[in-house]
Amino acid sequence: MKKYILILLLLPALGGWAQDRPGHLNTFDTRKFHYGIQVGYTQSKFDLQYSEQDTIRQTILGTTSYYSPGFHINVIGDMRLSDYFNLRLLPGITLISRDMSYVWSADYTSTHWKYDTRRTVESVYGEIPVELKFRAKRYGNFRPYLTAGGVWGFDFASLRKNKNNNDESIIRLNPVDLRYTAGVGFDFFLRYVKFAIEFKSAFGLVDLRVEDDDYYTQSVTELLSRTFMISFTFEG
Repeated sequence: MKKYILILLLLPALGGWAQDRPGHLNTFDTRKFHYGIQVGYTQSKFDLQYSEQDTIRQTILGTTSYYSPGFHINVIGDMRLSDYFNLRLLPGITLISRDMSYVWSADYTSTHWKYDTRRTVESVYGEIPVELKFRAKRYGNFRPYLTAGGVWGFDFASLRKNKNNNDESIIRLNPVDLRYTAGVGFDFFLRYVKFAIEFKSAFGLVDLRVEDDDYYTQSVTELLSRTFMISFTFEG
């Protein structure tokens, strides 16, 4: 978190530096199409709904999900709609993990000592994000912007279709996820490329939970994805 705050504090200084420099890529915004690449760091967890069943509450006193690190890489296809709006398609791959923590009752652990208190759910998503980008006025070589859109993702690591799964350490997930996104970014026009730093959050709309017989799954009635991303883009 300290690193994020430091970046935000440095952005006004970077914007002033970019404004003082001679203008680069002055015709960049007039192009109908341009392309690029985006790489970045993610933090992901589940938004979950704890079960109301009495038998579950007597066994598991609480279930929590924590943010865990990941990585993403996307190809950018950008179409200019007007002086201030662009439509972006960003197909790519996201590797994420999400930690689940369980608090078992003392009575249950006295006879079932082998049960885990923490589990990690790993996913490899192939994603197709579509976003609308609102660009503010350019100041020299600097310009802020906002984004909003949606993401369709497929989890290649999901074991939902593996009906013979006997590995009790695995929490199975629905492979398809839909999310809406909102973000803010800062464009820096360099001599040969446009560089950007972007901060974005994604909120899941699909319950990823797959019904299983174990308490790890039954302790929650809903699992929604939640992701925060810091991205670096290069467009030419």
